[in-house]
Amino acid sequence: MRRWLIGILLVVAVAALAFFAIAPGMLERGMNKIDGKPLAAVSARAKALHQTLTIVDLHSDSLMWKRDIAQSSDQGHVDFHRLYEGNVMLQVFSSVTKTPRGQNYDANSADTDNITPLVIAQLQPLRTWSSLLERSLWHAQKLEAATKKFGENIRKANRFSTQGILIVRDAPGLTSLAEPYDPKSGIVFDHGSPRGAMLSIEGLQNLEGDIANLDKLYAAGFRMAGLTHFFDNELAGSMHGLKKGGLTPLGRDVVTRMEARGMIVDIAHCSNACVADILKMARRPVVSSHGGVQATCKVNRNLSDEQIRGVAATGGLIGIGYWDAAVCDTSPASVAKAMKHVRDLVGVEHVALGSDYDGATTVRFDTSKLVQVTQALIDAGFSDDEIRAAMGGNAVRVLKAGLVPLIPPAP
Repeated sequence: MRRWLIGILLVVAVAALAFFAIAPGMLERGMNKIDGKPLAAVSARAKALHQTLTIVDLHSDSLMWKRDIAQSSDQGHVDFHRLYEGNVMLQVFSSVTKTPRGQNYDANSADTDNITPLVIAQLQPLRTWSSLLERSLWHAQKLEAATKKFGENIRKANRFSTQGILIVRDAPGLTSLAEPYDPKSGIVFDHGSPRGAMLSIEGLQNLEGDIANLDKLYAAGFRMAGLTHFFDNELAGSMHGLKKGGLTPLGRDVVTRMEARGMIVDIAHCSNACVADILKMARRPVVSSHGGVQATCKVNRNLSDEQIRGVAATGGLIGIGYWDAAVCDTSPASVAKAMKHVRDLVGVEHVALGSDYDGATTVRFDTSKLVQVTQALIDAGFSDDEIRAAMGGNAVRVLKAGLVPLIPPAP
């Protein structure tokens, strides 16, 4: 009897180990996909131009998964090696802390959570099992560890640069990332120069109702945040929530403090009322970090022309995503079509990239093949200067300005 019990316990233990070792990776492979459809041929002009671009992607959810982004992989959409391969100068990494069961674009309550089982299955620190704030602080630690590991690995292998990936926390940090191209001389610099990563938040439910936690997140390195994700929270209504209301008093206080601290306000996933309230009170440029536009893809989370004009009036950015619900397709041509609409409506200076890579999305290409967007913009009639602006020049301008605090950060 005792031997049978020991045997059963061993089987259970082995099964548990297998689950924790294998299940998180299997889950991600099933949720972050490349659809495998054909990609366009890339011209010599596009390849040459792409290597001169300063590229910024405003949104990726890679930190949510157990995968080590310091290691080269064919899983998911983003890792540090693929950022170099795609010539991405700055990747904004978002912290996802809670999503509802049965997640959809129309109506979700805040009563359930998909992320808690994922956190447990990934064997994250115990403090993250019950605290949304701690989940974000863990993501910041995870990014820090990944940049350190990547730097050590490439130094040992004598690859890329001795500096690797730098975490951007202020305007000088962004400036320190080497520009790959000098437009006056036409010289293309060493593409092994350091690249950057910046922390963002997808829904400030991780404040757990306490505005003081914003300072903890700022101290951990977070420099951009959206107020809501897929459900209404204490700050505002979500486009996908039940009530879809505007900013609450707490939400207004948070927007004011974010702007004062030098944190970029992101309207992605906000309800129409929330977007309107933010645009009315904004003193600094706001961004829509990832999504699409109603004019080319009539999905509720995409921006109307009125909202696009409102973001542009703040000096902000519209980050265009690469998945079906953002552009109603996954082709690079559909991405370029949405970017073209923004350019034609309010000017190219408000166009940006916002992939939503690794956000449980299916896309046509990962970040190593970002030259596909360059080719699509050429095909859509963008000039070289317009492509430079849309692929990252605009984002650098807005981030540099927005990262400057209006008041000194808390010690």
